Amino acid sequence: MDRSAWAAWPSGSDPLELERDVHRAREIFLTTGAPTPGVRRLVLESWRRSLRSGVDPDRALPRADIAVADLAGYRREHRLSLAIPVIRRLLLDGLGSDGMVVALGDTRGRLLWIEGDRAARAALEGIGFAEGANWAESATGTSAPGIALALDHEVQVFGAEHFATSIQPWSCTAAPVHDPRTGQPLGLLDITGGPSVAAPHMLALIRATIAAIEAELLAAPLREPVSREVDLRVLGRRRAGLRRGHEWVDLSARHGEMILVLSESAEPLGAAELAAAVYLEDTAEVTVRAEISRLRRALPGMLADGGPYRLRTSSRSDVAQVRDAIRAGDLTGALAAYGGPVLPASVAPAVEDLRADLTGQVRSAVLATSDAAAVERWTSDASGRDDWEAWARLRDLASAGSATRLRADLRLAALDLEFGT
Repeated sequence: MDRSAWAAWPSGSDPLELERDVHRAREIFLTTGAPTPGVRRLVLESWRRSLRSGVDPDRALPRADIAVADLAGYRREHRLSLAIPVIRRLLLDGLGSDGMVVALGDTRGRLLWIEGDRAARAALEGIGFAEGANWAESATGTSAPGIALALDHEVQVFGAEHFATSIQPWSCTAAPVHDPRTGQPLGLLDITGGPSVAAPHMLALIRATIAAIEAELLAAPLREPVSREVDLRVLGRRRAGLRRGHEWVDLSARHGEMILVLSESAEPLGAAELAAAVYLEDTAEVTVRAEISRLRRALPGMLADGGPYRLRTSSRSDVAQVRDAIRAGDLTGALAAYGGPVLPASVAPAVEDLRADLTGQVRSAVLATSDAAAVERWTSDASGRDDWEAWARLRDLASAGSATRLRADLRLAALDLEFGT
């Protein structure tokens, strides 16, 4: 296919006139199924695929494919999490408040991260362009994210070229992201906004950003330790999640605390020790034994028989994953694995101690690093959003006059005002 076919505006065309022509062609296509001149072949073929997939052009609101509770954990483990600092540096700092948003999605078309102009984000949420929503062609119809995944190529879609009526006020430029070592697709990058997003230079911009992202991915394994499978998730979650076979199950609050405490203990724990670790008040050992009995019924084979209590097999948690990365000097990997405080809703004494210790380890590594992207990532998350010292570190590392330096100065001023320092 000719390179120009991927651009929304053919050379020398009038976008307003092109919009009118495509709108008429789409109406004829939806009414008769007949192709009409003036529509790019790749758009017409996408319309046909959309019809075959059963997409209703007048009711094509994307569905949420990932529950909110699962989205944070999925994003933490996704390799494209490494692309966020690159995107902020190359796209978001430059876009400012120009009515554009940037999205990263996975290979199934599910949007994992969306950042950019607040007003545009709010308006786009009204048509289902939200984190967790599926924007694959089979779910939403013709769009730049959908075609980019279907054809594995960067592409632009503007206005009436969208199959769904609700999306037609918007334009978009998207491109697939590949694993630079294997060539396998990892997901997609999309820029969505008004008509200017479909301007020819946006294709060059997104190609350059993809190249920078893939360079970052290529370098990342050199800094990351060989990962081992995580069996227990507790970071940023109200309740722990545990791998059982090929599934993840949500544990009760108490069972999650007990399994976490046992996984952290080098020695088996007696009922009294487990009570002191998990319960805030003085608790009789019989209460612990009763809870252990319920845990054995809920998760057969999880605990060794008898007492003192220990896990039958070693359980690797995301806490250990963060610790290992810090120990290896891999702050990028540690921040990618750190999804928030350890069980933030828990008041179990041992959990509170572990929470403070791990957050302190990550924060200390952030304050000691000279990697501005790592510090920026920490200040962008809830744990570091109000961290004055981290913002001061980011200001010191950022180039004078850069958008990052300005953002750090503004945030420090806001924190000084808020806390009266």
